[in-house]
Amino acid sequence: MLLDYQLVPQTIVRPNSFVGLMSLYESNYLRIRQLIPEIDRLDGCFRSSVAGQCDLHVAVMERCRYTVTFSLTYIFASEKGDLARPDMVVRAYLDGELAEAMSVAAEPRHEHWRKLISPHERELSARWKRNIMLNKWLEYLSDQGHMILER
Repeated sequence: MLLDYQLVPQTIVRPNSFVGLMSLYESNYLRIRQLIPEIDRLDGCFRSSVAGQCDLHVAVMERCRYTVTFSLTYIFASEKGDLARPDMVVRAYLDGELAEAMSVAAEPRHEHWRKLISPHERELSARWKRNIMLNKWLEYLSDQGHMILER
């Protein structure tokens, strides 16, 4: 499998550009394939447990011929019940080998995530922020040893 760091950029990519966003989607896809190797066949709800870390929850929401849409989250206990954070909805484009963060929970509790997500930003900027967050989180999950496998 080709890893993120092995990609040779064809052009210099500017942040907040469309070309840069597509490169970010490609990087997200490569990271998702590391986390969920069987994403093209996976269906249902899954959990990855790593000692000393929060359990990662993945639920396939929609499966089409060329796309898989799923939620990716941690579940935290709170006085109001279970809380899913960062609660991202991700769409993997299997034919294009791209992955996009479609949404993030409306009100992230972590201060740094609140700064990354602004409802008044332009669409391209908003997509950049969501997908940078997804990319960094996927890198963290991989570093922690998470992996989702079929039962």
